[in-house]
Amino acid sequence: MVFSDLFFLFVFIPAFIVLYMLGAWMDRVLHRKYALGDSSGEISEAAARRRHAFKNAVLIVFSLIFYAWGEPVYVFLMLGVVVVNYLVGMGMGRADVKNRRRLWLTVGVIINLATLFSFKYLNFLAEILRDCGLDVADPKISLPIGISFYIFQSLSYLVDVYRRDTGPQRSFWGLLLYISMFPQLIAGPIVRYSTVAREIHDRRVTADDIADGVFRFLLGLGKKVIIANQLGEVCRQLLDGNLHDLSTGGAWIGMIAFSLQIYFDFSGYSDMAIGIGRCLGFHFCENFDHPYVSKSITEFWRRWHMSLGTFFRDYVYIPLGGSRRHQLVNIFVVWFLTGMWHGASWNFILWGLYFGIILVIEKHTILKIKDKIPAALLHFYAVAIVVMGFGIFYFDDFTRLRDFFSVAFGGGTEALSFADKNILFEKFWLFLAAILLAAPLRGGIARLSNRLLANHEVTRQGVSLAVRLSFSLIILLVSIALLVGATNNAFLYTRF
Repeated sequence: MVFSDLFFLFVFIPAFIVLYMLGAWMDRVLHRKYALGDSSGEISEAAARRRHAFKNAVLIVFSLIFYAWGEPVYVFLMLGVVVVNYLVGMGMGRADVKNRRRLWLTVGVIINLATLFSFKYLNFLAEILRDCGLDVADPKISLPIGISFYIFQSLSYLVDVYRRDTGPQRSFWGLLLYISMFPQLIAGPIVRYSTVAREIHDRRVTADDIADGVFRFLLGLGKKVIIANQLGEVCRQLLDGNLHDLSTGGAWIGMIAFSLQIYFDFSGYSDMAIGIGRCLGFHFCENFDHPYVSKSITEFWRRWHMSLGTFFRDYVYIPLGGSRRHQLVNIFVVWFLTGMWHGASWNFILWGLYFGIILVIEKHTILKIKDKIPAALLHFYAVAIVVMGFGIFYFDDFTRLRDFFSVAFGGGTEALSFADKNILFEKFWLFLAAILLAAPLRGGIARLSNRLLANHEVTRQGVSLAVRLSFSLIILLVSIALLVGATNNAFLYTRF
């Protein structure tokens, strides 16, 4: 099941809201029935868990239904992962010496990584061995949706408990809720346990939370349905056919379309996840910060998929030594793993190393003289490098990857074909909207509104409310119209 689906919007969410509100009412009844504290006003851990017991139960059930909708068998795999991590976390919590905690952590990390490797990389390993001449059967293991995300969340939980940055989750259902929560289950952001640990059993939702959450969800829906899906059609039209018939201009149009598509697709999902979480009282981390305004690749990766970047920084790069020792080796290890995380294919490894090399070069060149280079030139450089990188990302067949870049750098049938000119003409407003919306316009408009109406707070709030309501209604209606009869609506990152 995906967020940008009519069934999700008009069946799953309404049913969830009704039962979640019923659960909230039952929690209030339970709260009144049982004293939640002693005479000093302190609330026990068990009492705190009861405060949201029914709401959490509804959220868990709907999360499991959400995940099992497309892959009913693999929901048991996820449950098994939760059981293992719960036992390991409790083991570390009881361990009184660091060596014993480290042993528990080692066991947990090995089991999590072995699970990820078996389901995501075993087919790839068998393919490599066959290419080396060994007679190895193809395991033909299908990839469980979202396994990279919930395994990484499990690892962050174990490491944070080991480091004593947070205590172990003593309720199995609490840990199950953290790992399986449907808003961020299949495509992130990668939510650290410490971010939502308190909110699992102690959260409050205000009217502002709901209003902001709904608006954020609808923004994400518009990004996905109105922009990303339409750009995806352009990509398929240009990049999925016979590349020898493609013009050089068509290759670049296709690369630019995909670079914008993957941004609006993934940031749209993140917006929808953050919005739903906000409505439920959870505050997930931001995952994108307008990466296409960057003036270097270093800046770009501080703005793109930030939850993955901070995960590798805190759990791989810094433990390896960070910038203190073997920095170059550490950078390449991180970017090799970043490529591998995105998929079991050589093009993803090449894509990761491509950015690793560029980041190392930047560190010793551009970043040292950045203030002396015109901002426009830096911005053009960063965008060009990123767009070429997503060309590597798009093609998992090395022959097609080679043919594509041959066309892109002058080997096309012509500079710009008549068909490509038609695409540019027909999709001009789509590309223009995507480019403008990739910039931080929303913040600029808000600042302008605050300045113009600084002395008219009531008017400012009224205008802001009217604009948000109108914009939300337009996004919803246009998205519904586009979703009727849509056949290709999956989020790109669900397959990573």
